[in-house]
Amino acid sequence: MAETIDVLVPGGQATPGPPLGPELGPTPVDVQGVVQEINEQTAAFDGTEVPVTVTYEEDGSFEIEVGVPPTAALIKDKAGFDTGSGEPQAEFVADLSMEEVKQVAEQKAPDLLAYDTKNAAKEVIGTCVTLGVTIEGDNAREVAAKIDAGEYDDVLEA
Repeated sequence: MAETIDVLVPGGQATPGPPLGPELGPTPVDVQGVVQEINEQTAAFDGTEVPVTVTYEEDGSFEIEVGVPPTAALIKDKAGFDTGSGEPQAEFVADLSMEEVKQVAEQKAPDLLAYDTKNAAKEVIGTCVTLGVTIEGDNAREVAAKIDAGEYDDVLEA
């Protein structure tokens, strides 16, 4: 019967120590093999916390399913800050370009409800609002209205 372990690991930087080691130690799987495969599959998320599910069998075989980091983590990583603003409507902690918003939207697309990049970008911008992140120097709420008006179609539909 298959068992599963769910953990958050830094992309491309998992180790046999916590949180994986204590979870995998009592199982029949090759811990180093699991760590190596996780690092290969999460390398694109370098250092960002990534949800990982390890499913293993009693014979030691295993499968790894890599999730997508939370939108806020992707924004923080892209903009280079650690904590959102305590007053996101008054104090801004970072600024993203529309191209960076698009990149985050494309990374997060499998987990979003949006059916295209334009609407996925609006979901990302919603998170920017709560974190206190501006988009190209503008308040994120204003940028969402500009997207609706078609001002960023050239970037988001390319």
